[in-house]
Amino acid sequence: MIADGVHDEGGSGTPIVLLHGLMGRSRTWRRQVPWLRELGHVHTVDAAGHGRPAPHPLSTEAFVDDLTEQLRGVTEPMVLVGHSMGGLHAWMFAARHPARVRAIVVEDMAPDFRGRSAHDWAETIRSWPAFADDRAVLAHFGDVAGQYFLDALDRTPEGFRLHGDVETFRDISQEWGTRDFWQQWAATTAPALVIEGEYSITPQGQMRRMATARPGVRYERVEGAAHLVHDEQPERYRELVEPFVRAHVDAP
Repeated sequence: MIADGVHDEGGSGTPIVLLHGLMGRSRTWRRQVPWLRELGHVHTVDAAGHGRPAPHPLSTEAFVDDLTEQLRGVTEPMVLVGHSMGGLHAWMFAARHPARVRAIVVEDMAPDFRGRSAHDWAETIRSWPAFADDRAVLAHFGDVAGQYFLDALDRTPEGFRLHGDVETFRDISQEWGTRDFWQQWAATTAPALVIEGEYSITPQGQMRRMATARPGVRYERVEGAAHLVHDEQPERYRELVEPFVRAHVDAP
């Protein structure tokens, strides 16, 4: 049985599970779903705290506990494709459940953000104006990030609203500033593709180092992209991800 936070996006064969980033939502993957559906049976997941109750305590391990429960109905070994927070959750899940994971794609996420604070970022979110319609969202964020937030935010009769609490988003990010996840990354055994944007939000050099921290990892840097590589450089993202995923799913 598929859980409430998991969406069956169609296709057949090997499960391919898409995990969104912080403040994202399952439907932020909608531009990638059609071609991934040609490779396997695609599922998207709404993370806890993103239109669903947040876990308690609010820790990365608790989010992975929730993800494990959400994916209980996906019984075959899967390919995990994660952006940002979703990438972290992908490798944490893979470290905990190696037999359930065939391969991992990690997009613009690193293991160690210690020393960074989410306080100013949270205050920026609180200062966002009311977004009455699509044009207001696009005008504020630009075409690429604007489309991402059009997919992520709740549409209400009064306009667009956050699909979670600012405090929850802040505390998720704040935890990353207090610890590192290198041990969990080193504990993964599945083949991995690590994709970093040229203008990444990650600490310099860490994603390249992920490829040398253990065997079976390929690192790629995407020119002209920042944090939303899959939307900023969608053709290049597909050029990298499609053959990697194809190599780790059962042939149709």
